[in-house]
Amino acid sequence: MLSVELHTHSSLSYDGRDPVELILEQAEAVGLDAIAVTDHDEIDASLEAAERAPDYGLVGIPGMEISSKAGHVLGLGLEEAVPPGLSFESTLEAIRDQDGLAVIPHPFQESRHGVMARISREELAEGDAIEVYNSRLFTGRANRQAERYARSRDLPMTAGSDAHISEMVGQAITRVDADERTADAILEAIADGRTTVEGKRTPWRISVQQFAGGVTRRLGHVFKLFR
Repeated sequence: MLSVELHTHSSLSYDGRDPVELILEQAEAVGLDAIAVTDHDEIDASLEAAERAPDYGLVGIPGMEISSKAGHVLGLGLEEAVPPGLSFESTLEAIRDQDGLAVIPHPFQESRHGVMARISREELAEGDAIEVYNSRLFTGRANRQAERYARSRDLPMTAGSDAHISEMVGQAITRVDADERTADAILEAIADGRTTVEGKRTPWRISVQQFAGGVTRRLGHVFKLFR
């Protein structure tokens, strides 16, 4: 079983802080096997991380967190950026056009751009996997909803730290029963549902600081996308 971090942000994200180097150093330090940098609507840092990951004993998985019209979608295994502002369905199609994996993060956290504010439960099932544990939680209710939903639909489940600072990388991990220690094998195993999840809460003070510090930049980012 490989320990995989599937949801992190670098300084290229409008609300991220640290460069790729610090993220990879942290991933190595906490004993991860693989990591995906998933910046908001940006892919360059993720491609850099995937290229440099072997220097840290890691498998790099390129990807991004895409702002669809319905909310956030993680695209994993990408080579090129998927444009923001597409419909939920078109976002999934654009990910799959690159043979990527569409993971729906924090779907029931509507205040954090979870897609359930704008799509039906039937549409949510069109994702390739559901993030059922996101470390940036307050009560855990949204995570429990996501897990119940994924189990009821027999959908693959993942976890993610949603780390916006390097120290939080590895707070939540997906254990993946991959046949090989490669990005392709990891994504194939996730799609097959060969995963278990584990994690712990991001400390409240860090979540609050990150939210407060990113409000201005977040609003500016949203305005730029949809003006």
